[in-house]
Amino acid sequence: DSSILEEEYERGVAHIVEHLAFSATKKYTNHNIVKFLESIGAEFGPCQNAVTSFDETIYKLLIPIDKPELLSEAIQVLAEFSSEIRLSKDDLEKERGAVMEEYRDNRNANGRILDAYWTLMMEGSKYADRSPIGLENVIKTVSSQTLKKFYQKWYHLCNMAVIAVGDFSDTKSVIELIKTHFGHKYSALDPPSIPHFKVPSHKDPRFSYFVEPEASGSAVMISYKMQVDELKTMKDYREMLVKSMFRIALNRRLFRISRRKDPPYFSCSVASYVLVRDLKAYIMSSSCKEKGTLEALESMLIEVARVRLHGFSEREISVVRDLLMSSIESAYLERDQIESTSLRYEYSQHFTHNKPIIGIEYEAQLQKSILPDILASEVSKFAEKLWTSCSCVIQIVEPQAFASVDCMKNIVMKINKLENERSISPWDDEQIPEEIVLFTGFSYGGLSELPENKYFSSSMGSTIAEEIGMYGHRPSVLMDMLAGKRVDVDVEVRSYKRSFYGDCSPFYLETAFQLVYQLFTTEVTPDDEVIKRVMQVKEETILARERDPYTSFSNRAREINYGNSYFFRPFGISDLQKVDPLKACEYFNTCFKDPSTFTVVIVGKINPTVTVPLILKYLGGIGKPPEPIFHFNCDRIKSLPFKFPKSITREVVCSPMIEAQCMVRICFPIELKHGTMEEEIHYTGFLAKLLETKLLQLLRFKHGQIYSASVSEFIHGDLPCLTGDIGGDIQIDFSCDPKISLKLVDMALNEILRLQEEGPSDQDVETILQIEQRAHENGLQENYYWLNLILGSYQSRIYSGDIGTSFKILDETRSKVRKSLTSLTMQLALRRIMPCNNPHTVVILMPQTSWFKRIKSFSQWTLHGIDMK
Repeated sequence: DSSILEEEYERGVAHIVEHLAFSATKKYTNHNIVKFLESIGAEFGPCQNAVTSFDETIYKLLIPIDKPELLSEAIQVLAEFSSEIRLSKDDLEKERGAVMEEYRDNRNANGRILDAYWTLMMEGSKYADRSPIGLENVIKTVSSQTLKKFYQKWYHLCNMAVIAVGDFSDTKSVIELIKTHFGHKYSALDPPSIPHFKVPSHKDPRFSYFVEPEASGSAVMISYKMQVDELKTMKDYREMLVKSMFRIALNRRLFRISRRKDPPYFSCSVASYVLVRDLKAYIMSSSCKEKGTLEALESMLIEVARVRLHGFSEREISVVRDLLMSSIESAYLERDQIESTSLRYEYSQHFTHNKPIIGIEYEAQLQKSILPDILASEVSKFAEKLWTSCSCVIQIVEPQAFASVDCMKNIVMKINKLENERSISPWDDEQIPEEIVLFTGFSYGGLSELPENKYFSSSMGSTIAEEIGMYGHRPSVLMDMLAGKRVDVDVEVRSYKRSFYGDCSPFYLETAFQLVYQLFTTEVTPDDEVIKRVMQVKEETILARERDPYTSFSNRAREINYGNSYFFRPFGISDLQKVDPLKACEYFNTCFKDPSTFTVVIVGKINPTVTVPLILKYLGGIGKPPEPIFHFNCDRIKSLPFKFPKSITREVVCSPMIEAQCMVRICFPIELKHGTMEEEIHYTGFLAKLLETKLLQLLRFKHGQIYSASVSEFIHGDLPCLTGDIGGDIQIDFSCDPKISLKLVDMALNEILRLQEEGPSDQDVETILQIEQRAHENGLQENYYWLNLILGSYQSRIYSGDIGTSFKILDETRSKVRKSLTSLTMQLALRRIMPCNNPHTVVILMPQTSWFKRIKSFSQWTLHGIDMK
């Protein structure tokens, strides 16, 4: 079952069937499958549980295996999907709105750009007009009978596979469960064969010049289509490695070019994608300055031609070889931590695309034996498959028209001529200096301390320093120095804290510490060439953001909910003009100058006898400045000037847009009391998950008017330095049909009021407890979870000098709140944290229309909601 199998009148049907599978089957009705998933902690959401593509539909269930009966029921659900989806008229009518909202979500600027490009890429094939989302008219009018016919025609056991991946104690029992639930089912006696649809090759390149006023920036894409390779023999695997090495080597060159003076693009890379069953493409994509697309196109084509003429150097390929060897070694060492979802994907690719399952142990052996023998000349030769005469498609996207298809054709002819004349010079390989290469640490004190006349320069400090080289070397040079070493270090300067953070293989912990040492001992100074490039990229980013219809919506929502301080306003062109690069660098240097104020947390599989000397050598070896810098006592940090709403505010933001989009944001200011802070933080998290679950049940599953909804909590300033009550908000976001946005706002607010008056059901409470527990259990397996837990213990206001005590209090508080959670305590928490008489804000993004239509649309919108008379 997939969209390629649809007839013209069925376009979108495969996707609708996938949606309705979760609505009702023979055994499960009224979205009981969704309730089952939520009851065991498996969240339901967009693309989490199923996906329909051009060539297949895949249903995915993430099930805990500590209770065997849950696994059995999950397999039973899949068995129901295989032949028992109900597809009734009522089910369809309830789900149309959700599918339609998903369709609208895809009709933004990116969606239109990709649709146009896909159509051009697949021209001459049925794939060109079989997007899985389908047609608006089909979604709105298709009958349940049409769905049933499609389902009965294409859903057959002979075309299906059931894949179960997990830490099973007995795989035979899992196989028996699959046989139990699927064994009594039979395929039709003579099911139709799955047809294969070819995509014709073409010698002449295809061109698309796409003007999209809402585009986030100017971009160029060059695609080279080719048949998907078979992977059956050692020779096939070697060829796959050669292609991987080609991509990495070319990407390294493209990165270097992006860091030159007046570069032709801001970023550029090449990647390989499987487009449809038998077709893949190597796609080069770049983002560039306005009016710079032709220059970017020329540079991209030249680099491919340069490889054809002169090849890669042995030094370049040696670096790539080291990178691949380091990657496979890390994958092998971490093989016991591989996610079940990754293995599931590998097995599903084996079924749908006949990709072999090699296994990390054997693959590591293969790469170690093959990689040393692959020469630069062998890698360079792959460029011969990337001619513009080899099924090439070129697209330029610009917010305003500055070029044309003829200009693009002229560039292609120009590069072909230069290549034929061998007028393209060899790659100027940069010399690497002698290797002097240089985790999470935080210190209080950040941007909140700054007056407006220093804020804009200082907030650009990290961006400028990164491009100049905050570790003592330019980024392009550092990239080579770190080649083959799995290590990454970055910095962040936020409102109340400055931090450096990173991740690395245990083998390269010393390198990570060297980088931190360099960070604290390097004096970043402005470089005119780098500053010019950084400011140009920032300006293009601002202009691109202003073209996005959502920008005015999010800006106004932020202003209404938090105030109009310069801390909350988005960076504008006028603010960019206030940036002094020298002051930006000076501020950055002071942020990472005094190591005595930093607390460092390291988590992972490390040997203390090896690690402690490295800490003493590199972190302990950073000199302390003569005068203290950023020494903040707990009571001295300046709080951001949040101005949470004091009354009910409702506002519609009208923005010009090509296709009608609508976004709703509802915010409830909250205040958590100091004495019960930790308990209230946990209750707030549970309330957010409860509201998200109930609003999805109401607006998505009962009324079918939205595709997804998110509810998030923001708590401002849970820091030791801020000792009073703290504020924040609970934010609800969903997109919908603009015509019914006011009605859905009212329904959402009424549901919250109902929960305050009646409380949630026992099943609702059990559901959110299961979701939180599963997230907690999964987190315990992740280093990032422990890192954040330890950092949270240090940074929480309960910290009083003993991290063990903080850790214990936080864990006990979580357990206490979980044990206390009942329908009544949730109702009381909702009344306490979000009292019904509290102010709230509603901001709605609507397409710009005439004043008369707007006034008519909102004439019934009162301060208390919609007049439902």
